[in-house]
Order: sequence, then C-alpha cells, then structure tokens
Amino acid sequence: MSTKKLQIITAIICLLTISWMVPFHEEPDNKLPERVKIALRQVGNELLLSNQDSTSIILPVIQLEPLKYQLSFEKELTFFPDSLVAILDKNFAKAGLPENYIVEVLRCEDREVSYSYEMNIDIEQTIVPCSGRQVPDACHTIEILFIEEAAPLSTTKIAITLFAFGILGLVVFRSRNEFGTSFRESKKGTPLSPLPNENYEKLGSFHFYPEQNKLVKEAKELPLSRKECELLAIFVARPNEIIKREELTKSVWEDNGVIVGRSLDTYISKLRKKLKEDDSIKIANVHGVGYRLEIN
Repeated sequence: MSTKKLQIITAIICLLTISWMVPFHEEPDNKLPERVKIALRQVGNELLLSNQDSTSIILPVIQLEPLKYQLSFEKELTFFPDSLVAILDKNFAKAGLPENYIVEVLRCEDREVSYSYEMNIDIEQTIVPCSGRQVPDACHTIEILFIEEAAPLSTTKIAITLFAFGILGLVVFRSRNEFGTSFRESKKGTPLSPLPNENYEKLGSFHFYPEQNKLVKEAKELPLSRKECELLAIFVARPNEIIKREELTKSVWEDNGVIVGRSLDTYISKLRKKLKEDDSIKIANVHGVGYRLEIN
C-alpha cells in the first residue's frame, strides 16, 4: 500500500477517535414529565372504572424525582396485577414512554409494598410476579420509576463515523483492486466442518451446538440467545412430538417468576427465522396445544 494511502487511513482513524472523544449531546426530552402525567391519569381512570368507580377523584400526579412519578386516589382501590400490568403497558406504549421501568404499589398508611414488578425492553429481564392474585382493597399509591437507558448515539457522531468508514472502505477497495485480494476468503457454499471435540446435534443441514449457543449452516454461523438455545434443545430432544406451551414455559422460565404472555411466541418466532433456510425442518404451531419440531 502506498504512503499516501497509509496517510489517509491514519487521518481517518484520528477523525474517528476525535469524534468519539468529543461529547455531542442530543437534546433532552423536555416533554417527558407532561406525557407521563397524562398517561398516568388515564391509567388511574381505567383502574377506577375496573372498580366500578366513575365518580371518585384521581389526585394530581406528582413528580417525586426526575424519573419517578406518583399516582394516588381519593378512595380505596383494589385490582388484579394482570390488569395493572396491561393498563400501564398499553398507555405507556401509546404515550411513547420509556420501556424500562419499575412499578411499586404502596399502602398509604405505612408505605409497605402491596405489589411490585419490573418491565424491561429485554423480555428475559422482565419480572411480573403473583399474576392473578387480587390486591386487597386499601388506600394505595402507585409509584413508577423509569430506568435510564444508555444515552443514544449523537447524530453528529453517527454521521462522522459513517463518513469515515465510507472513505476507509473506498481506500481498501481500491487497494485490493491494485494489489489483489489481501484477505483469505472461504469459497462460497463450502460447508464448515463440525468443530472438533464439541458436542453437536445434526438438525437437517444445520449443526446445533447447545453448549456454544449457536447453529452452524454451511459458511454461516447463527448465534442463539440463552432462551432460544434452551427452547431448541427441548425440540431437538423430542423431534416430531407435540410439546405443550405450559411445559415449554415451565422448563425455560420457571425460575423467573410469571412471564409476560408474549415471551414464548416471541422466541419461537426468532427460532423460525433462523431455521427458515432449511425447508426440511420447521417449528409448527399446534393450535390450542403447543408446538412441534417437524423434521422431514
């Protein structure tokens, strides 16, 4: 590679370094408190209606801390945890509020926690215990703490990074044209040999490595999350057999409290996308019962 091109690459690296060292701040969401208060008042209204109460007052929503809010009521309140979770989730999504938050239902008289749960954008970290058990009638306040996520990348940083990588790619591309390919590449379509000294299951044209959390098909490796791997391991052990939803959820989520209802379907959908390249295998839905791994 010529000295000039080396100088260009060095300059690009310097540009990237500077762009990530210099803080470019995004504008904060100044309307978040107003949107939270509107959403919480709607939550309060729906909770009262579920108590057949259309006359008592929802007290003003209070911002206790920058990301913590309190909802309280004029009269005593009872509710089912399932209803509270669903009402909050629906109204927060409609208002475009953060998806990571902790909910605590406190008794007015002694501030003891009657019920609490955590909602997280990562379904595996969502904890919703004691579903179906009614919270006794009492004076309650509901406190919501939004959990700060990592600050989003500045659009300025993103633009600089994309520009720098574009220039770098152009330099590398031209260098390869002039001096030939400098990277070793495997021939397209050449299957990867099974990894030595590692346990795997043959699944159609895939190799499934449960200990490594991955699928391997030809020259493509498909990483699996822990939950995806646990589900697939159950299916692989019992091919062409109907496995009930209850058995799958108990086996995979048993130690994490009550899960959000969409968790199993979400992970089945993810597995289907990763297995779709092989027409000889599929995860079929057995309506009202569960799922079956079909292997032709």
